[in-house]
Amino acid sequence: MRKAGLQLATFFALTVSALPAFAASCKDASGFPAWLQSFKQEAAQKGHSSQAIAALDGLSYAPDVVAKDRAQNVFSQSFLEFSDRMVAKYRMQKGAQLIKQNAKLFDRIQKDYGVPAAVLVGFWGLETDFGANLGDMPTLRSLATLAYDCRRPQLFHDQLMAALTVIDRGDLTAAQMKGPWAGELGQVQFLATHYRDFAVDYDGDGRRDLIKSTPDVLASAANLLVHEGWQRNQPWLTEVRVPANLDWSQADLQIQHPVSTWKKMGVSVAPGSKLPEADMKASLLLPMGRNGPAFLAYQNYRVYLEWNQSFIYATTAAYYATRLAGAPPVGRGNGAVQLPYKEVVELQKLLAKRGHDVGKADGMIGAGTRAAVKAMQIELGMPADSYPDAALLQRLRAGS
Repeated sequence: MRKAGLQLATFFALTVSALPAFAASCKDASGFPAWLQSFKQEAAQKGHSSQAIAALDGLSYAPDVVAKDRAQNVFSQSFLEFSDRMVAKYRMQKGAQLIKQNAKLFDRIQKDYGVPAAVLVGFWGLETDFGANLGDMPTLRSLATLAYDCRRPQLFHDQLMAALTVIDRGDLTAAQMKGPWAGELGQVQFLATHYRDFAVDYDGDGRRDLIKSTPDVLASAANLLVHEGWQRNQPWLTEVRVPANLDWSQADLQIQHPVSTWKKMGVSVAPGSKLPEADMKASLLLPMGRNGPAFLAYQNYRVYLEWNQSFIYATTAAYYATRLAGAPPVGRGNGAVQLPYKEVVELQKLLAKRGHDVGKADGMIGAGTRAAVKAMQIELGMPADSYPDAALLQRLRAGS
């Protein structure tokens, strides 16, 4: 789930909470005009200007937005599938070019915020192809529709109210507010609340412009990352090699050991990478289980999960940044295979029947599914690498 920006569309794990009036209907659009009028009255009571509120006039319910909200499945892909597609050659070349072209700007941001250029450019590239693909759907219409819809009304109610603040502040006009269907804004796809709270006027023109101002875009991203816990001069991810006899139950983001301990357990750095000091704590990250790529993930990696709680997206973004910082392409592991989408759904349902909390059976291998898989692997005496495979599915089907 995107907590900080970045394809709000992907992975929300929020509890649905109902607004007082008009928000309960998922299917009937007839109540939207009355709901919108009620929202305008609330906005006026909260001090928003009549000019900003007038930007809501004539908004219509957007069934296409609701349809897209119900059809999310991009992160049912494996890490290698997703990273192969997203960390493409042109993104590597363009990212390197932009780091060089904006060297002085990145040096200033590094000094002010402590966030490296590679990290910022990684998000910039994955979010919008460096500003080339901002989306063209009217943001206010999307936010109003999702605030009226019953699935996550409070979340989008807050986003819509924050968008009015952005207008009132003079950062953007309603006409400039266009983006993807879920209402993110700008070249690094901020939620409206994050635009309101963390956007920075870094070019000094008096506006926080995350659509056209490169300095504002990159400094705002850095500001948000620092808010989420980014630590200056610290690594985020290192590719490693793991021994075949490792205690796989230790490969868990909830478990941390000093780098020196991982070395004693047989974990070694991958060619072309470099490990930090021996006492730095890290988790062993196996995005595709014991037969796939392996990383040591440090505290700054957890900031990626604050930006987007999709495990696959966060790991891909962190990996992309390591590549921009000079790391070689990731090793492919030993032939790790991800279960097809339908079989992941089946496995999630079987785990739920056994009392494991996997959340919605959505075919996406998130934190809940990984935790349930690990518990089941331990119970069945299987290698507990938290990664569902055909052997585990077969055991569950057989009722083992």
